[in-house]
Amino acid sequence: MLLLLLISSAFLLPWAGAGRIIGGQEAEAHSRPYMAFLKIKASNKTSRCGGFLIRPDAVLSAAHCVDKEGIVNITVILGAHNIRVQEQSQQRIPAARWVIHPKYSPVGCINDIVLLKLKTKAKINEFVQLISIPMRNERVAAGTKCRVAGWGRTSWTGRGSDVMMEVQLKVQNDEPCKQLFRNYKRLSMMCVGDQNSEKSTYKGDSGGPLVCNQKAYGIVSRGYRGKLFPEVFTRVSYFEPWIDEQLRKFALQELPGSPSSE
Repeated sequence: MLLLLLISSAFLLPWAGAGRIIGGQEAEAHSRPYMAFLKIKASNKTSRCGGFLIRPDAVLSAAHCVDKEGIVNITVILGAHNIRVQEQSQQRIPAARWVIHPKYSPVGCINDIVLLKLKTKAKINEFVQLISIPMRNERVAAGTKCRVAGWGRTSWTGRGSDVMMEVQLKVQNDEPCKQLFRNYKRLSMMCVGDQNSEKSTYKGDSGGPLVCNQKAYGIVSRGYRGKLFPEVFTRVSYFEPWIDEQLRKFALQELPGSPSSE
C-alpha cells in the first residue's frame, strides 16, 4: 500500500484539485470546527480545496486554489465531517468575493495566500468555530509537531474521501526545502514534513491549515514531484499585516453607503 502511495506521488504537484492525506487517519468527527471545505466551480470543471475560518465572515486558503480561469462561484462548507451528505452541522455559504495576494506568483507558489469574504457570516457554535493566527513573524521552532487535516481521494484512481482525514507532520529547518525548491523563501514559507516519507499532505489538501499549539501557522501550498518530503507551507505570520488590512477593508465595505456594500 505504501509503495502505491509513493508511486502515486510522482504525478503533478503542487496540489490543486482532488487529493488526499497520505499516511494519516480519519479525524474525530467535528474535532476541527475551524476547517472549511471549498467547492470551486469553474466554467469547465469543479475542484476542491481546504481552508480555515479566522472570522465569522472570512476564510483563509491558498491562492493557487482560486487562481483559475472562468470561476463561476465558490461555496464554503463549514461544520462538515462527511462532505458527501447534508449533515445538520454544516453551513454552506457562498463566497461573496476573494482577494489573492497582489504579489502571488504561480511559479513556485510564491505568496500563496487568498482571503475569502463570505456572503453571510457563519453562525459560531459547537461545530463551527474560529482559529487564531500568529502575530507578525511569530514562529514555531523546528521539531514542533503539528497537524493538518483535509478531504481527498483514498486511492489514486478512487473518488474523494467522504470524511475529513488528518496527519501529524513536523516543522523542519529551512535546509531541506532550500535544497529542493529553487524559489523557496524562508521569510514567507515554512518547511514541513515527515522525514520517513510515510506521511504527507497531497493534491486537494491545499489551503488547509498547519495547526501548531492551537494556532494556524501554515497553509498547505506545494510539494515536489516524486517526493513526499519535504513540503512547503505558506507562513501565515509573515502575511499577518496583509490579512489584517484586508479584514479592515471587508468591515468598511459592510458600512451603509459604502460603494461595495450590498
